[in-house]
Amino acid sequence: MARPRGKRVTIMATLLVVCVVLGIVLVVLAASSIRVIRQYERGLIFRFGRVARAPKEPGLALIVPVVDRMHKVNMQVVTLPVPAQDGITRDNVTVRVDAVVYFRVIDPVQAIVGVENYRFAMLQVAQASLRRTIGESNLDDLLSHRERLNEGLELMIDSPAATWGIHIDRVEIKDVALPEFMKRAMSRQAEAERERRGRVIAAEGELQASEKLSQAAATMAATPAALQLRLLETVVEVAAEKNSTLVLPFPVELLRFLDEAAKRDAATREGGAGEPVAPAPRREPVANPEPGFAPR
Repeated sequence: MARPRGKRVTIMATLLVVCVVLGIVLVVLAASSIRVIRQYERGLIFRFGRVARAPKEPGLALIVPVVDRMHKVNMQVVTLPVPAQDGITRDNVTVRVDAVVYFRVIDPVQAIVGVENYRFAMLQVAQASLRRTIGESNLDDLLSHRERLNEGLELMIDSPAATWGIHIDRVEIKDVALPEFMKRAMSRQAEAERERRGRVIAAEGELQASEKLSQAAATMAATPAALQLRLLETVVEVAAEKNSTLVLPFPVELLRFLDEAAKRDAATREGGAGEPVAPAPRREPVANPEPGFAPR
């Protein structure tokens, strides 16, 4: 009776080991069939080498172990720097231009199945398009009309990328490196242009100043007292400066003005007692009187 009991114990132990192994295998298979897809990813299921047309959405995804294989595709905007490209512009200037391309995948199936490596393909297309843009543009366009060149470069890159399930968001030309002799020539040109503008502005200022001075002279000629007031204002402004010596020639016109004012005051005071006295006639001095001749 001992032998049958030993056989049963051995069989039960073997069954227990088999169950444990099967359980471990099932757990491993269940764990391998669960995939986590992030919010910015899409999952492509390849079953026996054939891709399912509907990519898996973000979240938990179940696949058949050993039969299915999942490939995750990043749907974020990719920043692709384009290395600097040497080229000759239309006006025969050697330049070195680099750029950056912003793109994203809109069709995961086409991006994975349609092209072997869409990042490498985008880089090659961007480099070729950038060289073409350099050869078809002038130096002034590269320096001052970059928006138009960016749009043209984007259209050139977007044409093949659309068939790969890729959308080009933006293309930017970052830097244009010029030879040293061209930099010196442009510097001399800019300096000459600034000097020309300075001379033109100075000439326009002189013209406006002469017009204003002509108007002021006409106004002061009509009213001689304004000229005297302007002279006194100038004297006050100059005298306000410290450590300055002022030499002012006394004008004869001011003496005549003060003499006539004094005569009018005297005549007004005498006329208050009796009849008003007419002012004496003004005598003009002789410029070069002859010897022995006295003016009356």
